Amino acid sequence: MSRVGKLPVTIPAGVDISVKDDLISVKSTGGALTLKQNVLVKVVNEAGSLNFKPANDSREADAMSGTMRQLVNNMVLGVTKGFEKKLSLIGVGYKAQATGTKLNLTVGYSHPVNFDMPAGISVATPTPTEIVIKGADRQRVGQIAAEVRAVRPPEPYKGKGIRYADEKITIKETKKK
Repeated sequence: MSRVGKLPVTIPAGVDISVKDDLISVKSTGGALTLKQNVLVKVVNEAGSLNFKPANDSREADAMSGTMRQLVNNMVLGVTKGFEKKLSLIGVGYKAQATGTKLNLTVGYSHPVNFDMPAGISVATPTPTEIVIKGADRQRVGQIAAEVRAVRPPEPYKGKGIRYADEKITIKETKKK
């Protein structure tokens, strides 16, 4: 059995988890998330914690027990604390502006690029060159951040573009005569 799958998911106070036949739902003040339950994993709710056991002795069931455990743990963390991704804009004249659920980017194109944020995802711009994307669903926050970064990924010669705040860009040397 996987080491991650053996660890129980502790349920903090104020979080309501319900395990149905084919659905696991987590609700709290931060929102509500659902996950389809895998047939290879048995979920047992006992004394304020969830345990995940493989349904059989196959390798796939063992791997899925660890995967399901981590997905449910991310759901619990998401509805309690939430997840965020920070992006920074590097380049002369590059700026971002968040208005409600829209993100307007000016990143060197002849037109502004507009993003509509889906429900459950919020965006903020503390400065014109910083973007903070927040939400309860870790996968969706990461996907939206990747889509925003893909508008103008960092280029390797000057480093201009949209990058994650903790991302290191290796700058290439220019051609010599």
